[in-house]
Amino acid sequence: MSSFKDLRIVDNFYQTSSFFPMPTVLAGTVAENGETNLGAYSLCFPYYIAGKDRYAMLLECRNSSNTAQNILRGSKVSLNFITDDKKYFREAVRLGFPGDTTVEKMKNCLFTLEKGLAEGDRPLVIKEAYQVFECTWNDKLDNAYKDKAGCLDGYEPPYRNFNGITSKFGAHFILNIDKILMKEKYYNSIVGGVKAKDFPRVPVDYGYRDSTNFWCSPFKKPFPEKIQAKEGDINSVKYAAKRIDPDVVFTDEACAKLTKIPRIFLKAALTQMVEIAKEEKISVIDEDALEIINDKRRK
Repeated sequence: MSSFKDLRIVDNFYQTSSFFPMPTVLAGTVAENGETNLGAYSLCFPYYIAGKDRYAMLLECRNSSNTAQNILRGSKVSLNFITDDKKYFREAVRLGFPGDTTVEKMKNCLFTLEKGLAEGDRPLVIKEAYQVFECTWNDKLDNAYKDKAGCLDGYEPPYRNFNGITSKFGAHFILNIDKILMKEKYYNSIVGGVKAKDFPRVPVDYGYRDSTNFWCSPFKKPFPEKIQAKEGDINSVKYAAKRIDPDVVFTDEACAKLTKIPRIFLKAALTQMVEIAKEEKISVIDEDALEIINDKRRK
């Protein structure tokens, strides 16, 4: 007999029928009056992560929201990630309340807005955020450019499959990432090597809500778990390394340091290392050369 109960799946199942950990993101868009509008979202996830000429996020929202209408009109978005400060989450809940105009919700906004690093006319970014993704909606996918702003009472079909207006009241936006902005403290930790103390205080939005509350969990110090390299992995690395490029040789000592790379990613990682080695005029990748190459890869 199962230890679980069968819970009915209903609309907004991530909120009503489950406990689903999600990020807390404030999406910045440009309103018709030129002012930056902030809307709170948790349905915002990585979409294109590798193997293409671009990287992207997926944002899901109500198609009549200020955010959706502004994206349909102007395509530029800033995804601002805030820390677990209770006053920030309280403000995110306020900014996420539907129905308020940009002028009304932004009049006494708690956050400080500043210009980002991407070029062009874009929404401002939140100074208090620990990281920001500056993005552009890819409206060419799924012919989503045909969807226009202005319908606030629900859109009629036909609907897009995965990008643009996807249902009477829903929208999905595939947002190409133009820039990742990182506060210096966290930039240094990513480039130099992250330790448990270096993580930002990232909140977890638990997804579940009722008619009264949103629920959020504060940050707790993460703990590391060592990746266990399997015995004999060095032979797999040596075998793969010999077949990347005959003009670049990996020493046994260098191969021993690469045994933690999962086998499925090994060829791609070695290929990238060889490309960097050639750029640096390195023909033998030993431990010292590996340090140079990995530094380049991190940057």
